[in-house]
Amino acid sequence: MPSALFARTPLLNGSDLEQTRQAVRDYFHATFSRYEQLFETLACDEAWYAKPIALRHPLIFYFGHTATFFINKLLLAGLITERVNPTFESMCSVGVDEMSWDDLAEGHYAWPTVDELKAYRNAVRARVDAVIAQTPLSWPIDWNNPWWAIVMGIEHERIHLETSSVLIRQQVLSWVQPHAAFEPCRESGVAPHNTLVSVPAGEVQLGKARADAHYGWDNEYGERHAAVAAFQASSYLVSNQEFLDFVEAGGYALDSVWSEEGLGWRRFSHAQHPTFWQRTPEGWRLRLMTEVVAMPWDWPVEVNYHEAKAFCQWKASLTGLSVRLPSEDEWERMYAVAGIAEVPAAAPANANLHLDHYASSCPVTRFAQGDFFDVVGNVWQWTETPIYPFEGFEVHPIYDDFSTPTFDGRHNLIKGGSWIACGNESLHAARYAFRRHFFQHAGFRYVVSEAEAAAPNVFYESGKQLSEYAEFHYGDEYYGVPNFPKALAQIAIKAVAGKPAHKALDLGCATGRASFELARHFDQVTGVDFSARFINLGVQLAEQGELRYTLVDEGELVSYKTRRLVDMGLESVRDKVTFLQGDACNLKPILTGFDLILAANLIDRLYKPASFLAAVRERLNIGGVLMICSPYTWLEEHTRREDWVGGFKKDGENFTTLDGLKAQLGSYFRLMAVPQEVPFVIRETRRKFQHSLSEVTLWERIA
Repeated sequence: MPSALFARTPLLNGSDLEQTRQAVRDYFHATFSRYEQLFETLACDEAWYAKPIALRHPLIFYFGHTATFFINKLLLAGLITERVNPTFESMCSVGVDEMSWDDLAEGHYAWPTVDELKAYRNAVRARVDAVIAQTPLSWPIDWNNPWWAIVMGIEHERIHLETSSVLIRQQVLSWVQPHAAFEPCRESGVAPHNTLVSVPAGEVQLGKARADAHYGWDNEYGERHAAVAAFQASSYLVSNQEFLDFVEAGGYALDSVWSEEGLGWRRFSHAQHPTFWQRTPEGWRLRLMTEVVAMPWDWPVEVNYHEAKAFCQWKASLTGLSVRLPSEDEWERMYAVAGIAEVPAAAPANANLHLDHYASSCPVTRFAQGDFFDVVGNVWQWTETPIYPFEGFEVHPIYDDFSTPTFDGRHNLIKGGSWIACGNESLHAARYAFRRHFFQHAGFRYVVSEAEAAAPNVFYESGKQLSEYAEFHYGDEYYGVPNFPKALAQIAIKAVAGKPAHKALDLGCATGRASFELARHFDQVTGVDFSARFINLGVQLAEQGELRYTLVDEGELVSYKTRRLVDMGLESVRDKVTFLQGDACNLKPILTGFDLILAANLIDRLYKPASFLAAVRERLNIGGVLMICSPYTWLEEHTRREDWVGGFKKDGENFTTLDGLKAQLGSYFRLMAVPQEVPFVIRETRRKFQHSLSEVTLWERIA
């Protein structure tokens, strides 16, 4: 057992602000140090730079990623004004889940050395420590408080403490080494016979209160009330021994017990047993994070969702019972009847949780919780519930891609936490979800119930701003004003007539209409936007050719819209369009060599427009065209007053944004034509519209 408890997620309320400041500071340093210790298990360069699995970046990315996250979020929160290393902070910013807009291509990056990233992490540690020490602190520390971004960065690193440990567990064994801070369990015995425990019917209420004293992620807030029918649940997590029966019965070859999606995964992976099991002449063995041990049959089996579901189908066929994985609601009922409390602040948890006991799983009989064992802790537990937003869900403005990309029906909730689930992950309200074919430190228990697992609506395409932009890009024309993204693309295509038309960049692409329109003329078009929510709509159109969304008519009344690329004459170009998430003020190095860059309604929404204007020429070929369009609505909520490009008095005279653009672009660009105004209309409700004019300027790169 560890000699000292790993710091708990701090309380964000109280009466002593300086005590809270110190608690956050201690929490930060404890987390930052433990994360770096995890990477000390890598024994050679190959371990850092070779991908453990094809669907994730190499581990060197994750070593830098959590540090760059701090800088990127503190910039957005206004707690710092300068970057530490712009190259690292674009290279290691996005690419941690298997999203369509993730940038996982092999040849895109020349990764830094380990020593360079260690030096970078030291610089980030000093910067964040200074922010914590010097930033004014006031109550309440909620998600509207700039301090929320600090705790967000810490909790984010704790998530990656776990996910990186899974990748290390999948790395080549000879490339990793044991570490004193991550000592696995050495106990094992005879596996118990699993029995069913009855859980009475009851009500569940899910959702974290806004005034909760602990940090939370966006999907945890809101409300859900549900009635849960009586059911039975396995007393223990399914052990390696219990799962062996499925393996020896030929379960991996029995097509009838696998879902269609699961069968596709099994055939693709050629799986014949759990990923972390190894069959040797001496018998079954188990891969832990940094070593292989004789199979501990009384430990929980660790599998993905498809394997867990196939086991349940197989067991149902044997017993004639309605065996399946629990829903999130049913897991909540088990939590309630087991009488579980949160991880204590100053004592070890009554669970294999928060690194309080081991750096591995342990026997399923070790931690009793009511009539169950391991309702929380040991391994995460797969549920039948795809993650979805609670009623009242809101996106945090500086991290809009934490949850919304997973509201797609492809990510199932895991509950209860594992041995390395720390901080927010260890709380009752935690809601994390993964692709069903991914591996975490995750296993399962099963339930018996005649009731179907509740399946709330998982898709999230009805957000007001999202729907307005979907209509703005793909919907009807209003008051005779032509479609704005289409009009801009037509101007751009006319401006580059006679010039090369290989690559175009639609920067600030929102939901992507201009990207598709530009693809009528260019060989390749890349749409980049800061918002994952917007990008997902463009990705959906590119993949499926169709988009559905709701529009507010009045009050609670809505209308339903379906838009198809084929109806817009864009079906033939969708394979030429790619969408990526990115920061216009700090673009990834791969985004270069463009013949056109369109920056539509972007310049006055950037936190550092001068950084964008200074660097944009590096992305554009000589003779290429930069097209800037904006209504020049400068607001301090987006851009600090001192960073505005124009729209103020200078030396007593009006200094317009066009004046500022000429001053900042003049050395390398030629203004190609007189600026023109292009109108656009955004529908808010059936009877309320926003009419604006965007000034369009065209700049040819000359040097």
